[in-house]
Amino acid sequence: MSIRTLAKYYTNFKGWRTNRKIIVIESDDWGSIRMPSKEVYQNCLKNGYRVDNNVYERYDSLASEQDLELLFDLLKSFKDKHGNSPIITANCMVTNPDFKKIREDNFERYHYELISETFKSYPNHANSLSLWKKGSEEGVFYPQCHGREHVNVSLLMDALQRKDEDVLFGFNNKMPGCISKGGLRAGNVYVEAMKANSSSDKKEKLEIFKEALDIFKDTFGYKSYTLTPPNYVWSPDYNSEVLKKGVKFIQGIRKYIEPVDGQKNKHHRVYLGMKSEGGPQFLVRNVTFEPSIYSATEEKNIDKCLREIKIAFDMKKPAIISSHRINYVGYLVTENRDKSLVMLRKIIKSALKKWPDIEFMTSEQLGKLMEIKETS
Repeated sequence: MSIRTLAKYYTNFKGWRTNRKIIVIESDDWGSIRMPSKEVYQNCLKNGYRVDNNVYERYDSLASEQDLELLFDLLKSFKDKHGNSPIITANCMVTNPDFKKIREDNFERYHYELISETFKSYPNHANSLSLWKKGSEEGVFYPQCHGREHVNVSLLMDALQRKDEDVLFGFNNKMPGCISKGGLRAGNVYVEAMKANSSSDKKEKLEIFKEALDIFKDTFGYKSYTLTPPNYVWSPDYNSEVLKKGVKFIQGIRKYIEPVDGQKNKHHRVYLGMKSEGGPQFLVRNVTFEPSIYSATEEKNIDKCLREIKIAFDMKKPAIISSHRINYVGYLVTENRDKSLVMLRKIIKSALKKWPDIEFMTSEQLGKLMEIKETS
């Protein structure tokens, strides 16, 4: 057995257990803007921004109506023993920057727009929010809160006020920040929404997330039972506050990053069902299906996902699959979406054949099951 396989068994060692073969698909970033269009992508390259070297800049954007319809049709074609389809727990942002108002305010104040307004400004997206809600009714797409915007507001506004060349270029192209020209800085740091640089900024980040939970409820008509911290950046100091807003579980990986003013970041390790002090419990992703992010052949992506599901079941754990929106978006590159859907279909088909007693659940349904009893 390889070290990597042993590590996967170790990931599943602690925490809540069940004899039931449960599959949850957790998918982040829905609703957030990234690369607005093919034209902006080419403009970035023309001006020396190597967006071709970053998968998020190359593939990720708002999912179009066609993207949603193809994904939903695939999911509806499968049923578990209860007659339920595989369902995406869609962790979504509820706003995006309002570039027009920020500019009109001379970069002195930040303004946002609701995702319903953002969808209207894209060419193939006007009915996307309605499709989200239809997908929820059909049992294949269930929104939960990922934050207000996938943008670090204080960092973005500071850069705009300093007239940072890279950020102004991104802003003029309606992007949330930008990678640096020539790729001198790795990635787009401006999407790290919860990263705080001072105690006052930390408080502001909490208020932003609390507002996100309120907007979420207004948008979807129910409270978000779970949340996923953007980039897995989160402070334990926030837990009791989001619990008051109805959040009972925090989704994510085994390790969270807590920025500490003037010091090194703290790392908090968690396990499935672990209770935070004064706040929600944790859900821990133990399976990966991220073909757009990690370069591998179709066969390797499928085998890896099925192997990790098997390890989860062997350890009497639900299989909680990490699978970001980027994998299902073809608005920029059609092949990106189509390849992922082919793989997803094969994974679901193989899993149902191997484990006919699989049960598909949302993160909320799993959380409520875990609340009922410690084991089942």
